[in-house]
Amino acid sequence: SGVQTLPHNAKVHYNYANFLKDQGRDSEAIYHYKTALKLYPRHASALNNLGTLTKDLVEAKEYYRRALHLNPQHNRALFNLGNLLKSQGKKEEAVLLLRDSIQYGPEFADAYSSLASLLAEQDELKEAEEVYQAGIENCPESSDLHNNYGVFLVDTGSPEAAVSHYQKAIQLSPSHYVAMVNLGRLYRSLGQNKDAEAWYKRALKVARNAEILSPLGALYYNTGRYEDALKVYREAAALQPSNRETRLALAQVLAMMGQTKEAEKMTNHIVTEEAECLECYRLLSAIYSKQENYNKALEAIDKALQLKPKDPKVISELFFTKGNQLREQNHLDKAFESYKVAVDFNPEQAQAWMNMGGIEHIKGNYVTARSYYKKALLLVPNSKLLKENLAKLDRLEKRLQEVHERR
Repeated sequence: SGVQTLPHNAKVHYNYANFLKDQGRDSEAIYHYKTALKLYPRHASALNNLGTLTKDLVEAKEYYRRALHLNPQHNRALFNLGNLLKSQGKKEEAVLLLRDSIQYGPEFADAYSSLASLLAEQDELKEAEEVYQAGIENCPESSDLHNNYGVFLVDTGSPEAAVSHYQKAIQLSPSHYVAMVNLGRLYRSLGQNKDAEAWYKRALKVARNAEILSPLGALYYNTGRYEDALKVYREAAALQPSNRETRLALAQVLAMMGQTKEAEKMTNHIVTEEAECLECYRLLSAIYSKQENYNKALEAIDKALQLKPKDPKVISELFFTKGNQLREQNHLDKAFESYKVAVDFNPEQAQAWMNMGGIEHIKGNYVTARSYYKKALLLVPNSKLLKENLAKLDRLEKRLQEVHERR
């Protein structure tokens, strides 16, 4: 009614645009911000808000710059332009703008979080810590700031210190399910599974979404509660059917529970959507192996290798898996070669050293077998199986020595 009564009043159009923006009616809000600017071209806040709504990054940048030209101390325009430049990789410019945003708005909690996370990305950890602490001092009631500081503390190796900040975030905002999930992840990393499960379940009372269900499903899967994991992942996949990671996790649980046909179908469907899904081929290899279809298992691993992953540990795992498939088919020489490539890419792949020792053991090359077993034992000194294999070698060599002496 205000717009109808006062169609030439810039402030009325601006206020109505703010209302529309809050309602998610972006295209209508843009129209009224632009109308406000036609009536009053020096409206810096209208320019800033237009920048937040437009999908064209070049256009957004121009709106922010115009807003700052009119008001160089407009802390939200500084913040928005800083984040835009940050997303474009222009980190030095972004840092300067975010610093200014804090200077002109010391109670603007989001600016502290954004600046601190950017500094952390650049390994300026001491400075990032100082920014977080300054933010909490100036914005003690910001639950998001406490949560983000908790994430920073976990990432920098101080999980115990993070607990109080996650708890403070929840105290300030009892529906802050992100902090609850973060607290769950933290307890999970500390091996406190009951506490982790409790926090995930508390978060689900606030919002039942895939972002909460997935880590709960992972907890169940990794602690052998496959039925619970299956139920949780099915719900997560139903809520977010386009999420590849969730469907892949569900397929993995199905495979583990012996429901390999459904797991295979689901994984192959993901491959049709994304042909370069390396994890899909790894899972398919495991599924075919479980079905004792070792030729198809080998094909899947070869497809994964054709994607040429860059991480040496991933390459090592793939060649190790390939070695296992070949060994199942009794192609011991080829299996040995695959294990050899695996340890070339990752010398800490203990199981590959052990399997190489096992192959040499079978072939009667006891001296070589012992050397491989010993390399494996250095990596896993408490391996009962390795010690048993070495003991078997000792007995074999002792018998051979006795036979030699009798001759």
